[in-house]
Amino acid sequence: MVKVTVHVTLRQGVLDPQGKAIKDSLNSLGYAEVEDARVGKSIELMVEEGPDLEARVEEMCKKLLANPVMEDYRIEVEGAVRS
Repeated sequence: MVKVTVHVTLRQGVLDPQGKAIKDSLNSLGYAEVEDARVGKSIELMVEEGPDLEARVEEMCKKLLANPVMEDYRIEVEGAVRS
């Protein structure tokens, strides 16, 4: 088994009201150095290893895990995990 993490974020230019609320709240708490905040999600998958692993995960992202119109994604494969 391989642990695959998919990081999904809103594309640049897409409004992120949750990120703006976090930035504004941090600024009001005295963290003026925070200039921007973007909110995303991480999805961890345990996947059987195979020669087309990354292509299959890419397919999963396009079909279900990310909205290609509004979101970008990055795939991270961590290697074999032993139980």
